[in-house]
Amino acid sequence: QVQLVESGGGLVQAGGSLRLSCAASGSIFSTNTMGWYRQAPGKQRELVALITSGGSTNYADSVKGRFTISRDNAKNTEYLQMDSLKPEDTAVYYCNLVQRLRDYWGQGTQVTVSS
Repeated sequence: QVQLVESGGGLVQAGGSLRLSCAASGSIFSTNTMGWYRQAPGKQRELVALITSGGSTNYADSVKGRFTISRDNAKNTEYLQMDSLKPEDTAVYYCNLVQRLRDYWGQGTQVTVSS
């Protein structure tokens, strides 16, 4: 079993920054993909960014150039550095881990950007 615990959400003004963390524990294999998704009220959950265990990354167009995903494989932890935040970034952000065709989700952390 795998557990994911997010931290770092909060309230920030537009133009500000936040850093999210997600610590994975349990049966973690060396090859996996971690990611961040978000869900705003009344909208579907959407991909924000992905990072493989080899360090390859992928970003949603809406966050390119503003968000940076990274990971520390030794700690089984991923991060999402969010800069130049906009009100439309307001959402619950979820950590995700995919390994051996199974995916796991964190409980989510609220990010609120005020204008």
